[in-house]
Amino acid sequence: MDGSHLSVVVDLSPSQWHLSSLQNQPYPLDLSSFISQLLAFLNAHIASRHENSLAVFGAFPGKSVLLYSSADPPTETPPSDANSFPAFRLVNSTIMHNIVQHLEALDDSSDEEAPSALVGALTKALCYINRLTLEFNASTANANATEGLEPLTLSDPRVLILSVSPDQTASYIPVMNSIFSAQKLKVTIDACQIYGSETVFLQQAAHLTGGSYIYLERRDALLQYLTMAFLPPPSIRQTISVPTQDKIDFRAACFCHKNIVDVGFVCSVCLSIFCQPVPVCSTCRTKFPIKTLQRLNAARPSLPLTSASQSRNPSVSSTPQKTNGRSSATPSRPVETPLGPGGLPHSGSINAHNINGAAHHGVQNGLGSSG
Repeated sequence: MDGSHLSVVVDLSPSQWHLSSLQNQPYPLDLSSFISQLLAFLNAHIASRHENSLAVFGAFPGKSVLLYSSADPPTETPPSDANSFPAFRLVNSTIMHNIVQHLEALDDSSDEEAPSALVGALTKALCYINRLTLEFNASTANANATEGLEPLTLSDPRVLILSVSPDQTASYIPVMNSIFSAQKLKVTIDACQIYGSETVFLQQAAHLTGGSYIYLERRDALLQYLTMAFLPPPSIRQTISVPTQDKIDFRAACFCHKNIVDVGFVCSVCLSIFCQPVPVCSTCRTKFPIKTLQRLNAARPSLPLTSASQSRNPSVSSTPQKTNGRSSATPSRPVETPLGPGGLPHSGSINAHNINGAAHHGVQNGLGSSG
């Protein structure tokens, strides 16, 4: 069996790590303790198999960088130490040096810290895996052509996201696009929320790619969580007991205000999601009759459209459908529809019991430039 590739996305937001280290909360965890436990986990992955490959990406405020890559190791090697394995020492010194360098280069002049570039780091990790896959396919194709064998593919590629930041609702569409790319590349996305509230987007990313999502309740046992849940590659997880999600939040973010909504209105043309009826779809520019909008507003439920609600099964109302150049609609009512894989309704109806399926279709239809 070939080695397993692991790309780790590390959230390095200074403000969030400061909150995580405060002593007035249970199980505080500071950045230095986190990095020491992370390095032990990375060393365990390298030691598991000689062919294993590793890449570490750092998500800093406003930027994401590659901290370490086993495919492109640094030219300057650290001084030898008789008490440490050279491969471990190379990984540890390179990652620590790059983290300190980028943290010191952060601009402290602004009062408000920029959001952590977690989505940018995830995108770079997928691009990196895609590059490795293409190179691996080319090498195996040349090697197997003489023997009449089919070219192999990169085995067990996966991404582990270690996050301490809350969901950025403006990044909903990029996250969904990253999930679809991971599905096409057959990349497993694991996620671990170390501090803060549970993240809706990371739950969906892990569920839709066959990975594991863990909300860390005991931060002092971080290394144990990493070793037991995320060290085994996907091929081995079929035979061992790996923690799985007991509940998944399938809520989506509206395209108008970027808020996570429990009940939304879906455009029947491009499947864009809005928190309230709109006269013109901001994505496909479809216009809807005023009378229809009035009926939709009258049929709106009294539930608040905020992320404070903890409903796990939201309902969706549809905006009018176009027929023969004219628009027609009936007052929208939430309708329960059986869901298939990935939260998609079996019947293909726009009135779905789960808003996430419509959002997935909308992102796949090129909604990246929506307002």
